[in-house]
Amino acid sequence: MEIVNPNAAGIDVGSRSHFVAVGQSLQDVKEFGVYNEDLQALAQFLLDNNITTAAMESTGTYWQNLFSILQEVGIKVILVNGKFTKNIHGKKTDVKDCRWLQKLHSIGLLTGSFLPDTETEQLRTYCRHRTNLIDSAADTTRKMQKYLRLLNLRLDVVIRDITGLTGLAIIEAVCKGEKNPTSLADLRNHNCRKSKEEIAKALQSNGRADFLFALQQEFELYQVFQQKIQSCDLEIEKLLTASINNDEHKKTLTTESKIYKRTNKNAPKNIDLNLMAFQYFNGIDLMAIEGVSHSTVIALISEVGYEGIKKFETAKQFASWLRLSPNNRISGGRVLSNKIPRGSNRLKIALRNCANAVGNLKDTHLSNFFNRIAFRRGRAAAVSATARKLAVIIWNMIVKAVKYAPPTIYEFLDQKRKRKVKEMRMLIHKFDIKTDELGLQFNTL
Repeated sequence: MEIVNPNAAGIDVGSRSHFVAVGQSLQDVKEFGVYNEDLQALAQFLLDNNITTAAMESTGTYWQNLFSILQEVGIKVILVNGKFTKNIHGKKTDVKDCRWLQKLHSIGLLTGSFLPDTETEQLRTYCRHRTNLIDSAADTTRKMQKYLRLLNLRLDVVIRDITGLTGLAIIEAVCKGEKNPTSLADLRNHNCRKSKEEIAKALQSNGRADFLFALQQEFELYQVFQQKIQSCDLEIEKLLTASINNDEHKKTLTTESKIYKRTNKNAPKNIDLNLMAFQYFNGIDLMAIEGVSHSTVIALISEVGYEGIKKFETAKQFASWLRLSPNNRISGGRVLSNKIPRGSNRLKIALRNCANAVGNLKDTHLSNFFNRIAFRRGRAAAVSATARKLAVIIWNMIVKAVKYAPPTIYEFLDQKRKRKVKEMRMLIHKFDIKTDELGLQFNTL
């Protein structure tokens, strides 16, 4: 086959060592360690052999430091998914793997994976770490609920969320030694639906010291996680503000507040994501899309970024990268499968959650689309289809710099009736339905 990249190298990334191939002979393969001086020596080895581009597999997180060093010395590096570089059966060693990578890359059969810019990558680290902290806080919440139940404090029955204002106040008082149900019920917030008397009935403890000790430990852990989440929010705000302040035009942009958008309790605190997202995307109001929430916006900013989404040439490529497009497998002129491929990422999950929320709305452009798909193929298929539609809308808004303008049809009752009658006539003509087959009785005068 024709050599497309003559000065290409293949790198088999490992946890303890990296194997580098600059050719197909055994003398062209060399092993390097994973320390910083070894990585510098690897980069110099590539430069000495006039290597201009290199390919490596995305093995865990072991590739990241080497990737950065090779980019600093001016070598173009492509990161490849491991399932696209599988060797012939029976040939699996580190030496053969790096030579196989070098061969595939030299004849141009490898394509690189999507990688965000440095600023987006830093923001992604903060947001993913924040998500892990939220998951850890959720674990402590479940354990607190368990020990409350073992103490016979049925707070979960009378309160919807034990980590709300009323729940946290009562748990803190219990951890400090308060046992009087009436005193605990007095901590009820005015927004709580249950009365003080009913709450007091649910807070008659059995006094087990071991369960109380475990509850105190979990409550302290919950407070620690909340403090860490707040610190993470400050870093996210600092990074977003610095990105916006680099552009004088973005700083002057303003948008209307959206009080109708419900804010989740896990959304970043003290950050106006509505305004920041509007400025970050240079005047594109993504929050105007029905169903799009603060979590959807922060996932888009941290996983792809404003410049990253422009790397996808079409909206179809963006939806395919998110694994929201059907993977059509055709052989012999017959469709073998058209299922959505397996695999997920955080942005896909956020868009699917957004699509699920759209399904609960009434009489909007996207909710009508959702209901049409759900009627024919079920809610699961409607969620996937709506998530893909959201991805296409977001790509067009950001890349083409257009506003969200859903088609709205306001019809009077007689207009709807005429449209339905026309549709029925078309169906009757299409299927050649006779009047007597409808089973309808007509009064003739």
